[in-house]
Amino acid sequence: MVGLQTSAQTIQSLEKEKLDQLLVIGAFGVIYIIWGSTYLVNYYAIEVIPPFLMCGTRFITAGLLLLGFTGIQGVSKPSRTQMRNAALMGILFLSLGTGGVVWAEQYVPTGITALIVAFDPLLVLFLLWTVRGLRPGPASLLGTALGIAGMVLLVGQPELITDQNTIWGLVSIAISLLAWGLASVYISTTDLPASRFQSTALQMIAGGLTLLMFSGISGEYKNFDLTQLTWKASLSWLYLVFLGSILAFSSFNYLLQKVSPAKVATATYVNPVVALFLGWSLNNEIITLQSLFAAGIMLLGVFFINR
Repeated sequence: MVGLQTSAQTIQSLEKEKLDQLLVIGAFGVIYIIWGSTYLVNYYAIEVIPPFLMCGTRFITAGLLLLGFTGIQGVSKPSRTQMRNAALMGILFLSLGTGGVVWAEQYVPTGITALIVAFDPLLVLFLLWTVRGLRPGPASLLGTALGIAGMVLLVGQPELITDQNTIWGLVSIAISLLAWGLASVYISTTDLPASRFQSTALQMIAGGLTLLMFSGISGEYKNFDLTQLTWKASLSWLYLVFLGSILAFSSFNYLLQKVSPAKVATATYVNPVVALFLGWSLNNEIITLQSLFAAGIMLLGVFFINR
C-alpha cells in the first residue's frame, strides 16, 4: 500500500515538473515575442489614437484589471507611502519611460527604437556607478564601451536623420531611457507594496493618469475622432492591454520565480531582433548593414554587462 502511494506521488511530481517546464517555455515565448512585437503594435495603434491618449487609456485599463485581481486574492491595502512611491515609479517607468518611447515612434522606425532601448542596461550600469557608487567590473566596463560604440554607429547614420522630427524623436527616447534608468536604480530601495501585481497595478494607474494629463496639456486629444477608429488600431490597443501588459508582465513575474534573473534578461537580446524583423517584414522599414553591425556590437555589450 505504501509503495502504491509512493508511486502515485512520484507520478504527480513528474507531471508537475513537466507542467512547470512547459509553463517556463511558454512564458519565455511570451516575453520574447510579445514584448518584441509591442513596438510595431504601438505604431499601429498611434496611427489613429494619439500616443499619450493611447498609452494612458491602455495603462489605466490594465492597471484597474490587475488591481481587481489583487482584490479578489485578498491582498492587503498598501500604505500611503507605498502608494506615493508606486505612483512615482509609474510616472518614471510608464509616463516618461514608455510614453516617451511610443511618442517617438511617430518619427523613428520601430526596429531602430527597439535597438536604442536595448541600450538601457548600459545606462543603468552607469547610473549605479555615479549615483550609488557601485563600481562595475572589467567585463561591465568592456560592455559599456561596446554599447557606446554601437550606439554611435546606430544613430550616426545619415539615413536615420530624415528631418527635425526624427531628432526630436531621438531626444524623446533619450529622456525615456534616463527616466527608466533612474527608476531601475532606485526601485530596489523604495518602499512599495509587497504584492508585485498590486505594485504594478498602482504604477500603471498613476502612469496612465499622468499620460492623460500630458494628452490634455499638449492638446493631442483634439485630433482623435472615435468614429475614425479602425479595426487595426482597436485590436492593437486590446493587444497592448491584455497581451503586452497583463500577460507579458505575469509571465515575467513567473519566470523571476522559476529561473535565474540572468536567463530572464535574455529578453534584452531577443526583443530588438523581433522588433527589427517585424518592422522590416510588416511595416516596410529599411534595415541597413550599418544598423545590423551596430546592433551586434550593442547587444554584445549588453551580454557582457548581464554576465
